Amino acid sequence: MEKNYYVCTGCGLLCDDIEVESEKNVVNKVYTACRVGVAHMKETRGEVGFRVDNTPVDEATAINEAVSILKNAKNPLIFGLGNSTDETQKLAIELAKKINATLDDTSSFCLGPLSEAIIQNKLKTCTLDDVRNKADVIIYWGTDPSDSHPRLLSKHSYFPRGSEKQRGWEEERTAIAIDVRKSHTAKICGNYFFQIPPKGDAEFIDALIAGLSGKIPKTSYNFPPKRILELANILKGAKFGVIFVGRGLIYSIDDLEPLFKLMKVLNEKANFHLIPMVSSCNIVGFNEKLFAETGYVNSVKFEDGTVKHGPEYSIVESLKAKTVDAALIIGTDPFSILPHSIVKNLLEIPVISIDHCETLTSKHAKVYINTTISGVESGGSATRMDGVKVSFEPVIKTDHPSEEVILKKIMEAL
Repeated sequence: MEKNYYVCTGCGLLCDDIEVESEKNVVNKVYTACRVGVAHMKETRGEVGFRVDNTPVDEATAINEAVSILKNAKNPLIFGLGNSTDETQKLAIELAKKINATLDDTSSFCLGPLSEAIIQNKLKTCTLDDVRNKADVIIYWGTDPSDSHPRLLSKHSYFPRGSEKQRGWEEERTAIAIDVRKSHTAKICGNYFFQIPPKGDAEFIDALIAGLSGKIPKTSYNFPPKRILELANILKGAKFGVIFVGRGLIYSIDDLEPLFKLMKVLNEKANFHLIPMVSSCNIVGFNEKLFAETGYVNSVKFEDGTVKHGPEYSIVESLKAKTVDAALIIGTDPFSILPHSIVKNLLEIPVISIDHCETLTSKHAKVYINTTISGVESGGSATRMDGVKVSFEPVIKTDHPSEEVILKKIMEAL
């Protein structure tokens, strides 16, 4: 029996204290990890192998077919990479430049604007270690980490004893939930749950800013002013506050201007930071690398040494307009996460799916290349949701190729 500590790549927390028991190259037991992490670490890739037109082939044949598709495409799309290693992401960006591809990831319809604002230093942020050690006021806004990131509260935010918060949640931390429903996280927050109607976040922010400024807060949905003033007083007393922002908030507001205003006022009264609740283990890493290369975090089009950017280069708009004629999908499943009215257009073009598991996308793909599970069967590095770099080793060994190896072979063949 072997027993070591590993990094879990099951979500954006990249927990690095996972204990695993393995025997004969099979993970038997996983300790410390949450239910998401246990399922991820014990995931069985299976011998799916390689397919072309749903017919089993060898690796070389699958790669040759993928290369042929990319060579013949006038405007290929590369999409995904949120769960890929840093090494794979760098290769994908190089590949996109080489074949003049449109390049996008899920942040274009999730938390991309927030990640971009943080990268540009337009919003104040901090690390999860800072939260654990210093935070006294914690807001979970439009997110339910008890379900999506189960160890956020126990390992990093509300419950742990920090170096400057030894008395923890009982005496030194206040947890607040702002959401449209009473989630599991909201129940933990108790009386500090503020339930607002769908699309009511912008108004609530304006009312909260009014309360922070000593004015009487008002909303069209008649949220009790006394409750908003109560919240404002808690926030003004924060020595180290943090807001974990989820998609519930981002989808509710038209742009980030309300957040900019709120953070400006909060930091005039107290000390507040913001962390996006990204789900994929390395989507922040992809955003950072693409921004360093192009000045944008997603939705770019490479064309003969130049870079174009705009919503028309996102996967959603590209498929709507039918401007792409081939797609390389890496480590994600657009057939499951995008509306049918949009994703049905993928059925009209050749699709290459590179993934560690069988998905709706892989089942409909012209070429399917089955790869290792990053962090379980292959190592590498990634960027945690707070921007901290993390390296990891494989838990078990396999002869199956990683995404990085496959992209290198495609690049060489091109």
